[in-house]
Amino acid sequence: MKRKLSVFLSIICSCILLSASGLYAKEPERNLRDDGELFKVAIAGYTFVNFNLDETLKMMQEVDVHYLCIKDFHLPLTSTDEEIAAFHAKLAAHNVTGYAVGPIYMKTKEEVDRAFDYAKRVGVKLIVGVPNHEVLPYVDQKVKEYDFKYAIHLHGPDIKLYPNATDIYENVKDLDPRIGMCLDIGHDARDGQDPVADLKRYKDRVFDIHMKNTTAASKEGKTGEIGRGIIDIPAFVRMLREVKYDGACSLEYERNMKTPLAGIAESIGYFRGVIDATK
Repeated sequence: MKRKLSVFLSIICSCILLSASGLYAKEPERNLRDDGELFKVAIAGYTFVNFNLDETLKMMQEVDVHYLCIKDFHLPLTSTDEEIAAFHAKLAAHNVTGYAVGPIYMKTKEEVDRAFDYAKRVGVKLIVGVPNHEVLPYVDQKVKEYDFKYAIHLHGPDIKLYPNATDIYENVKDLDPRIGMCLDIGHDARDGQDPVADLKRYKDRVFDIHMKNTTAASKEGKTGEIGRGIIDIPAFVRMLREVKYDGACSLEYERNMKTPLAGIAESIGYFRGVIDATK
């Protein structure tokens, strides 16, 4: 009982401190936070679908997160080399690194070509993608050609294409080992799966993770803040350590998306509180 109370108080304190230093800070912390883990705390670009890059980076500063998965509404696939350089310079000025691109939907070989060329020009080695089944053999060729990792994003019960981690694994198990998944733990749970077990089972094919929670293990479940829902986040953090996951754990916040800062701060504060409390 005392241990549970200690964990709870540690998480609450982390949330309060993050809110105080993030939501109301005039000059955010400049030094990159070291969470002391192999994995990185990051944010998925889709979280900021309603905000331009300057607004996005300001919010990232306020919650002290320094890794971003790049979405094409911030850096279009048609961007010139000069525009890409300016984008990276702006990220660097805010102590942010773009670690991957996507999710990018790919229905044709031409769209696969465009995505791989884009990632190469952006300078990342990880693509989060949603390829139609018929182009998977071509993705396999491109991964070999570019030596990139390719993480297929799952979407739960909302669409038939890649509803869960097992479905992705069954589609890629005979392909190049650099083709794997972006394990969206909220949508995996909404499809009736166990994200903790799936991380352990498919650890060699998990290249990116989208962090969120859900209110129910069904299509009716609503995703939201990391600390509010049915997923056992402390167990998930322990499993991250057990499998020695060294990629990004990106908050993908899909609730209150026009006013997301409070939910982002709560989620990052809770996640870091769990990280600290379970060491």
